[in-house]
Amino acid sequence: MLFRPYIQIPIALLLLIIASSATAIRVATDIPPVHSLVAMVTMGVSEPDLIIQRGASPHSYSLRPSEAAALENADVIFWIGPELTPWLTDAVINLADGAQSVELLHELQNTEATTRLSFREAIHLDDHTAEIVDSHEGHDDHDNHASEKVDRHDAHDHASLDPHAWLDPVNARAWLAVIAETLASADPVNASEYTRNAEAAQQQITTLMDTTAETIKPVHERPYIVFHDAYQYFERRFDLNALGAIALSDARDPSASHIAAIQSLVIERDVHCVFAEPQFNPALVDTVLDGTPANTGVLDPLGSDIPIGPDFYPQLIRSLINGLMECLDPA
Repeated sequence: MLFRPYIQIPIALLLLIIASSATAIRVATDIPPVHSLVAMVTMGVSEPDLIIQRGASPHSYSLRPSEAAALENADVIFWIGPELTPWLTDAVINLADGAQSVELLHELQNTEATTRLSFREAIHLDDHTAEIVDSHEGHDDHDNHASEKVDRHDAHDHASLDPHAWLDPVNARAWLAVIAETLASADPVNASEYTRNAEAAQQQITTLMDTTAETIKPVHERPYIVFHDAYQYFERRFDLNALGAIALSDARDPSASHIAAIQSLVIERDVHCVFAEPQFNPALVDTVLDGTPANTGVLDPLGSDIPIGPDFYPQLIRSLINGLMECLDPA
């Protein structure tokens, strides 16, 4: 009888571990940045499923069977919202009607110290004109961003709200709280773990913001242009001098007159750098900037080359800073 307590203790611990594992909920996420934020919160409890794989466009995507199964099995789904992935709306309704769906972009509406922006005007280039709209123009009042109307933005004509909100670390920090609260409510057994993880991740992002602001300070006034207008959240947070975005069609190369207009604009505004994204042909960038003094660079808002996981988001922000510094302040 003396040995019975020593047997009961490990059995009790084993039962507790099994019970905790059994209650761990299944979580699905849309894009790698959101997956990373959720993974920060669920660290040590579970690993979220990623629906849209690295390198894929979130604007249009065909679900693999394994990704459809992840939606079907999910208890909670965290995604930016239909502004980024309109096709995912039906998938969530049809495949995950029993899951709790959290659209992070809309969770910001009643959250203090966060930012939601409307799409700004791109640089519109046709055979006769080259027009640029400053990235800060018309954005002095954050309260009016959600109602601002934008006439054109490539694949985003369906909505005026810019969904690239994860590129503002303040938004990411706010989402960590939303994620932790949601998971704690759905999975009370692990609530304290979610809360601890979220607080640690928020501190990590705060430190990252301070480091980023200090790093980018020497070049924050140097003008540049991006091809795809995905970066205004990042630009506004760190006071960068982005002149705007060139709206290029993915389907065809620009005409000779388009190239001439871009070249004139780069020279007239003393643009230091023009950034493409990985899906753009580098040869096209070289052609556009031939004969201009501007540098060329690449920015990737989705971090196609970064391993997924809890470290993804900090690495994404650092990769953007590195890309900007390398192009705006080349050694």
